[in-house]
Amino acid sequence: MIDAVRLVSRGPHTAVARLSRLNSQGPENNPDKVRYTARQNFPLSIMDPVTSALNSFIQRSLDATESGFFTSEFDPEWTSPCEFEHTDAISHWRPVQQNTISTAQALDFSGLANAVEAPIHRDIQSYYSSFWSGSLQGKTDEGQISLIQLWNQEDFERLIENLVGHLFMKNREKQPFTVFFATTEEYSELFLSIDNATGKVLLEEPGKPTVREVESDIVTFLSRIDADPSPPVIY
Repeated sequence: MIDAVRLVSRGPHTAVARLSRLNSQGPENNPDKVRYTARQNFPLSIMDPVTSALNSFIQRSLDATESGFFTSEFDPEWTSPCEFEHTDAISHWRPVQQNTISTAQALDFSGLANAVEAPIHRDIQSYYSSFWSGSLQGKTDEGQISLIQLWNQEDFERLIENLVGHLFMKNREKQPFTVFFATTEEYSELFLSIDNATGKVLLEEPGKPTVREVESDIVTFLSRIDADPSPPVIY
């Protein structure tokens, strides 16, 4: 049972690097600086089910904050389209749809598909092609999680590099290819992934067989996550 496993908050853009470390152990800033704090509803008519479910969770998360936005340490060398204001030390940000940023390049999963020698599941592509955002904290019946999001285009390139390493590990262990999308507690190696063949949400540990199936698909899983207004833990 996963109840014995706590599924905690992460920093806004450290989760991919953390999973890269786990796998290796196992097998622009807005120039206008426009202040924007009002609730932002994205047009659901142009969203697929995964983007819509993720958007709903984002809105629940923003509603749970007092300010209507998130904060993190500001890094002038690691900026994001989702940042709208910053001081020397603190960045204010909120998720923004990737397809609303005119300068953004469409994310290309073809290189990963070539490495996998199979199409990348549509839910995986939709999940990572939806928003520019820092990691998002949530609560489930099993415990707390941190949803991995892409901070900028370079973050996507790092994600693909890490997923290729993840693929090599999976091939070595003769396991089906999965794509991680969430971390669990700070000192746990457990993570959540999407099975590339079936779209099922799985609980995994690097280098070991799947712990268990968590949900039939990512849309159902995202729909049952509660917002966690606690600030992310940077480590």
